[in-house]
Amino acid sequence: MHLEPFEYEKPNSLVELEALLSKHADEARLLAGGTDLLVLVKEKILSPKMIIDIGDVAALQGITADPAKGLTILAGTKVSTIEHSAEVKEFAPALSFAAAQLGSSQVRHMATMAGNVCHGSPSAETSPVLLAHGAVLTIAKAGGERELPISDFWLAYRKTALAPGEYLKAFTLPALPKNAAVEYAFKGLRGAMEIDMVNVGVYLELEEDLETVKEVRIGMGAVGPIPYRAVKAEAELKGMKVDDAFFAKAGELAAAEATPIDDVRATADYRKKLMSVLTRRAFSAAFARIKGE
Repeated sequence: MHLEPFEYEKPNSLVELEALLSKHADEARLLAGGTDLLVLVKEKILSPKMIIDIGDVAALQGITADPAKGLTILAGTKVSTIEHSAEVKEFAPALSFAAAQLGSSQVRHMATMAGNVCHGSPSAETSPVLLAHGAVLTIAKAGGERELPISDFWLAYRKTALAPGEYLKAFTLPALPKNAAVEYAFKGLRGAMEIDMVNVGVYLELEEDLETVKEVRIGMGAVGPIPYRAVKAEAELKGMKVDDAFFAKAGELAAAEATPIDDVRATADYRKKLMSVLTRRAFSAAFARIKGE
C-alpha cells in the first residue's frame, strides 16, 4: 500500500518531545501504540508530515495511587497495564473492566488509553468511565501545563481541545468518597473485538443514610458525535431516594438525552432503548457496590 511520505522521530525525554511538538505543531502526530493512528494513515484519512514515537519516553509511563488525591495514569501507559493494575482494580475497578473490553489482548498490549481518548471516537470504551469519574486531564507543551476536565476535552466528532504543540500528559481520577461507586456497562454485537453499539459509565454517591442521592454523573458513548455527560438527567436525579423508581427514572432520562444515529451496528431507536437498560443496570450495580453487595 502506498503511503504519503513522513518523517519519523523517537524522543527519549519530555524535553525532546516538547521541542519537536513546538517546532512542528500541526504537522506532527504522536505514535503511542499506533492501533488507531496507523489505520488512519494507511486509509489516508490522516497524512501527517511527521510521526513522533513516544514509546521510549519513560516520564509518560506509569500508574500511581494516593488515597487522598486519587489515581494518576500517565498517557503512555498501555491499556493492558491499566487492565491488570492492582491500583486501578482497587481505586477504579470499572476502568479496569472497561479497559479489558478494548479490542484483543494483542491490541491492549500496544494501545494506550490516551490514544483511545485522543482518537475522539464517540464509542471509545474508556471515555464514559473517565467521564463518570470526573477525570481531569493534564495537558502539556513546551513551557507549561494546564488541567482540563475530561468533559471539556471533546469539541466535535474526532476534534479535541488540544492546541498546536500540546499533548495529553496524564489522567487524574479523584479519590472516590466512601459512599460512592462507578460502574460501566456496554453492548456490542459480539463478545469481543467489537465496536460498542452503546456504552455508559455512571457515578453514584449517597448521603450518610445510604439511600439518598448526593451526587450523580452519567457518561454516555455511541449515542452522539462525542462522548458526553447527561447533565440534565444528572440534575434531576440528585436528591432522589435510590429504589426501583430511581433506576427506572435514570434510564428514562439518559435515553431522553441520547442523540444517536442509525448505522450498520444499530438503529437510533434501539440505541435509545439500550441506553435506558444499560443505565439502569449500571446504577443498580453501583448501588450494590456501595452497600457491599
